[in-house]
Amino acid sequence: MQTANVNLPITITVRHEQVTDALREHAQKKIESLHLDYPRIIEAKVILDVQKNRHIAEIILFCANHITIDAHTEGKDMYVALDETIEKIARRMRKHKTRLLKKNRPHRNPTIRHLEERYFTEDVLDHPEDSEIDPEPFIVYPDNYSIRTMFKEDAIMQLELSDRPFVLYKSARRHCLTIVYRRKDGEYSAMDIKE
Repeated sequence: MQTANVNLPITITVRHEQVTDALREHAQKKIESLHLDYPRIIEAKVILDVQKNRHIAEIILFCANHITIDAHTEGKDMYVALDETIEKIARRMRKHKTRLLKKNRPHRNPTIRHLEERYFTEDVLDHPEDSEIDPEPFIVYPDNYSIRTMFKEDAIMQLELSDRPFVLYKSARRHCLTIVYRRKDGEYSAMDIKE
């Protein structure tokens, strides 16, 4: 999980005033303190504008998965406007993460949507109902799956971002095949596959 935005490219633009080192450091510390693990920040732009007695702070975050989050605040002091804008950005980032988690949350009550879908060939119809032969299903949709080397935390994040029921990867720590899947209670489980 991402705990800090390390080496984040931050562009600070100041209009109608000279930027001070203290203001630049304050803006960088505030943006780097956004340590939420989703959405991952790729680039940040800060626009500070001074118009008579109005100080306007605008922040635009370019995040992974084509997510752009922006907010602006107007105040009498630039530091206060910057702090309020950061609070708005953090709320919007939490909103994106909540939407993602709600979308991938398993349903509480088992319904027909969770039944395993099986397809059979036509020769199954030739068997009488009292026959003890259990027909074999055939594969309807074959899927190619590339196995990457990654850590368990990265595999869980990839599972959250995709609609796949599992992620199969080669563990970067133990160097073995591992599968991560979501259990019915919503928690994650990892299992090593013996070769």
